[in-house]
Order: sequence, then structure tokens, then C-alpha cells
Amino acid sequence: MHTEQLKNFLNRKVDEYNQPSFIKDDPVCIPHLFTKKADIEISAFFAAIFAWGNRTTIINKSKELMQLMDMSPHDFVCGHTEKEIKKLLAFKHRTFNTTDLLYFIEFLQHHFKGYKSLENAFTGHIVKDFSDEPVANMLAGFHNYFFSMENMPPRTRKHIATPAKGSTCKRLNMFLRWMVRKDNHGVDFGIWKKIKPAELICPIDLHVARVAKRFNLLERKPIDWMAALELTGYLRTLDAKDPVKYDFALFGLGVMERY
Repeated sequence: MHTEQLKNFLNRKVDEYNQPSFIKDDPVCIPHLFTKKADIEISAFFAAIFAWGNRTTIINKSKELMQLMDMSPHDFVCGHTEKEIKKLLAFKHRTFNTTDLLYFIEFLQHHFKGYKSLENAFTGHIVKDFSDEPVANMLAGFHNYFFSMENMPPRTRKHIATPAKGSTCKRLNMFLRWMVRKDNHGVDFGIWKKIKPAELICPIDLHVARVAKRFNLLERKPIDWMAALELTGYLRTLDAKDPVKYDFALFGLGVMERY
């Protein structure tokens, strides 16, 4: 398939999947339950962190946590009582357990005492000169900031990825896509303004990589941070301002169509 044919094909797939009908069966449905900005951010953050494995399970566990937070995650994080926090002690999602959840809430409470938005956790703690990619510097900085609290449980480190260790950072890149991309299709929120859509890195997993390799968008064999950069670099040749819109096409082809 020639480049122009491929671009047209992928654009059609973007249009097909980047629709409100996509929301209900995807973890992005969780932040769509809310209208308050901080609620959208916190619920999206948890939904993204939980996003590995079966999508129905991810959605159900994310909804369960939001219900335990009385469907007001920002108010809960900032003002929970000891009695209210005890409601969370039985919560578990795969390898994410109570210890992890309590630390996440402690971090979020600490952050929101100083900031109105979670965006500052990414844009205000950048590791400078780590990479030519702004998002790489943000993700590395966020990782350091997230684990800067006292009594940080070492086991929780596995739940927040960093490009400094070569991870694809798939779930965090997906979270950033939700927060940063803005169009008139209603899936992504576009509520963060300090990060440009052009800077985003495409979320990549085995499904996306399989499709990318099938269309010769990706040569690298290991599915790691360098693969995410290689794929995103190609997608920028198709749309320099909004390369990560093609996540809809690659995900749809890989997961929905089993391409």
C-alpha cells in the first residue's frame, strides 16, 4: 500500500472509531461519567492505570472504585475521613492492591493541596535534557515526582512506568491522549493546554505493534519506548499536528478487527 493510500485508509479508520459510540466499551467511559475537571482527571488516571487485560473488567473495576469514592473522586481524595478510607481496603485489581491504592490516594491528596489540576504533575516536574521528546521528559519527571513521598511502598513502582527504564509507558500515554487531544468527536477531552497534541507519543502494546508492523510503520522488534518513538515518528509524517489520532485506527484494527 502506497503512503497516500495508507494515509487515506488509516484516516478512514480514525473516523470510524473516533466516535461517541466508541466510548461505552472503552476505559475512556470512566472519565466521561464526570463533568468537574479534577474528577475527570482523577477518574481517567485510575482507569488508565487499570487498563491492562479485559476491557470489561477494567471498566467494572474502575466504576467500582469510583463508587467507593461516592462518585466524587476529587472530594474523596482531598477530604476523606478515616472511616471512608476503610471502604477501600478490600479493593483489588489484578496486581494493584490496597497498598498501591492508599499510596495513589496519598499522592493525589498531596498534589491537589498545591494544584488545581493533575496537569501540573506532568508539566511542573520535568527531567530536563533526558530526551529530545518533551513527553519523555514529562513522564520521567512525573515518575520521580509520584514516588517522592515518604513511606513510598517499593511494590507500587511497577504501576507507574517511565521511559527512563525503557517502558512503552502505554497507559500513561493513553491518559495523556485523553487529556490533551481535542477535536469535535467527543472521545478525548482536550482539557490540558500546556502539552501540544503534536508532542504526544502513541500508546503501543502487542495489538498496536502487530498492526503497525503489518503496514510497515514499525521495524523495531522489542515493544519498548524506542518502538513507541519509532511508530510515533512515522505517524507524524501522516499528521504532524495530531499524530496520535491514529491510535484509534491502530487500536481498532488490532483489537476490534483482529487485523
